[in-house]
Amino acid sequence: MISRVVKNVEEATKDIKDGMILMVGGFGLCGIPENCIAQLVKMGVKNLTCISNNAGVDDFGLGLLLQTKQIKKMISSYVGENAEFERQMLSGELEVELVPQGTLATRCMAAGYGMPAIYTPAGVGTEVAIGKEVRKFKFNGEEKDYLMEAAFESDFAIVKAWKGDTAGNLIYKSTARNFNPMMAMAGKITIAEVEQLVPAGELDPDHIHTPGIYVHRIFQGEKYEKRIEQITVRKK
Repeated sequence: MISRVVKNVEEATKDIKDGMILMVGGFGLCGIPENCIAQLVKMGVKNLTCISNNAGVDDFGLGLLLQTKQIKKMISSYVGENAEFERQMLSGELEVELVPQGTLATRCMAAGYGMPAIYTPAGVGTEVAIGKEVRKFKFNGEEKDYLMEAAFESDFAIVKAWKGDTAGNLIYKSTARNFNPMMAMAGKITIAEVEQLVPAGELDPDHIHTPGIYVHRIFQGEKYEKRIEQITVRKK
């Protein structure tokens, strides 16, 4: 069986260059590839386009790459808890494409399935539709307008999983699954960092979320902080 294992984050990310398009898994700070993001900061690659649900917070997640001005463009569904993201967007320093969250997910999925485009009712009649093709379709007995959205193209997809094996099979844990499976399918080269790396054959096939065929490089990460954006507790 082919091993997808690389020895560390440095080897996994060594050929990420200036100007590349990266898909980055996670939702807020949940399920983000912490080790890979930290390594990109260290490498100093710039003019990146990042496709991610949002950009973490000011001092963690993709917010670290915003602080160092390494991201040229964000393609996201919302600004989230990141004040620096908001500041750069409003000042014109950062190019931002805001995409409805379901559309963002489906454009990733389409790329993984080899589909060049999808049609969706989300965004019809709004600024999201400017410059895009709109077609009428009859669906469930109703004819209405649908907006054509192109599948995403990316140089790398960088994802984080709870457990993986040497063949690249991945298991995500609870809500940390979020955007990771569909992005893992969609990258030209998919890098997976995992909390636990086990020999091939140890994972129950029925529990695997991402088959190893989609993963090109896998390594065991270190020192996960797993920060929480906002902690809400119940009053006693």
